[in-house]
Amino acid sequence: MNEKQKLSVLIITLNEEYRIKSLLEDIDFADEIIVVDSYSTDQTVNIVESFPNVKLIQNPFINYTSQRNFALNQAKNSWILFIDADEQLTPDLKAEISSVINDKNAASAYLVYRTFMFKNKKLNFSGWQTDKIFRLFNKSDCRYNEERMVHEKLVVNGRISTLKNKIIHFSYISFSDYQAKMYQYGIFKAREKLKKGQKPSFLLMAFHPLYTFLYQFIIRLGFLDGTKGITICYLNAYSIFIRYKELKRITSSRI
Repeated sequence: MNEKQKLSVLIITLNEEYRIKSLLEDIDFADEIIVVDSYSTDQTVNIVESFPNVKLIQNPFINYTSQRNFALNQAKNSWILFIDADEQLTPDLKAEISSVINDKNAASAYLVYRTFMFKNKKLNFSGWQTDKIFRLFNKSDCRYNEERMVHEKLVVNGRISTLKNKIIHFSYISFSDYQAKMYQYGIFKAREKLKKGQKPSFLLMAFHPLYTFLYQFIIRLGFLDGTKGITICYLNAYSIFIRYKELKRITSSRI
């Protein structure tokens, strides 16, 4: 008989008091749960500490990749499930995860499709209909690429597969909340571009956001999502604009 594989669930947080409790209650199937918090100023820490089976570690936030790799280093088990505070597992997905990690032919990493929720209602298009991300993997074969600061890239040394069941992604709570997230993504992307030696470009700042909006709204069928599609496509384009605006600001300040 093969030994039953154990699962470590990792969560990185900052001010997630409205979502962290329900998430922690929902992942009781894990053998180890670690929350890496970047010094929340709300009730996140108190809520996490109310769960005796959850290990809380506070670590300064540098960027998303470094925080995820830090969390990886804390895990005792080889099998890792990374989940964000705004995500939710379905019962079928939890059963599938438990099954695949104990499969003798398990892959090194698994992509998971996500259902994007817009104020608790499903967003069907706007580029999110094929959204998938690495969430389950064996850490002995995987590591996040340190060159990426946001939209982390998992480097996998082994076979990749895809889970059948989707994860639910409650990313959009309000316009201001999502805008703040897109702004932060834009800032980190600007720093990535700077490290790679890219210089600011007026043409890119003017036309790349427009292209992003039109591509997601028309080609990726955002118009079928109505006003929700307009909002999401606009905010994604806004993040692209912030990227080039920040790149110009950083470059100018160094002259």
